[in-house]
Amino acid sequence: MKDWFIEVLGKPNGIIIFQLLDAGQLTIYLSLIAFFGGGAIALLLTLMRVSNSRPLQACSKAYIWWFQSVPLLMLLFLCGLGMPRLFNIQVSPWTAATIALVLFTSAYMSEVWRGAIESVDKGQWEAGYALNLSFMEILRKLIVPQAFKYGLAPTVGFMVQIIKGTSLAYIIGFQDLMLIGKRWANSPVPGSEPFIIFPLMAVMYFCICYPLALYARRLEARSIKRI
Repeated sequence: MKDWFIEVLGKPNGIIIFQLLDAGQLTIYLSLIAFFGGGAIALLLTLMRVSNSRPLQACSKAYIWWFQSVPLLMLLFLCGLGMPRLFNIQVSPWTAATIALVLFTSAYMSEVWRGAIESVDKGQWEAGYALNLSFMEILRKLIVPQAFKYGLAPTVGFMVQIIKGTSLAYIIGFQDLMLIGKRWANSPVPGSEPFIIFPLMAVMYFCICYPLALYARRLEARSIKRI
């Protein structure tokens, strides 16, 4: 594949485009891992937050408050540089970036889902308890199916924020689109000047994010019509 790019675009253009596209794949992979990993934790946090247990609610609030208050860049520093040096352990950029983005994603996504659940009329809960259903039965059979339409569009839209957040992972050495692009922009190779590389990177991020943003808008429009 690399040879094909070089044959069509020549050197160094073919090499630059190939490496940017290859690094773009890692950006997508990291975004997906953060989305599904953070979503799993967010699901647990959401259940804790809407439960009738005050200790569980307090733990969920504390987790969300903490990881929403700490900037993503600081989480990356802590996971990739701070903690490894403190405990004298080796942590790969992949692992550090994954942990930081999963924590970041879970804190924000849980709030999205909590908001969707609380958008459902409280009368639905009362009706469920009147039918002698348990908390989990009410949530599964009555609340979640209705909350799904409120939470789907914001969830898809937040995926865009995750993708853009991965661009900060270069600071700990993660070989994503941002890091490869900066290396080329700082190199003395003719044809890799910053005014060429950075617009290319911007176009690539746009091509990844815009379809998701457009899809989120369509989902939001459909949910409004149903309401």
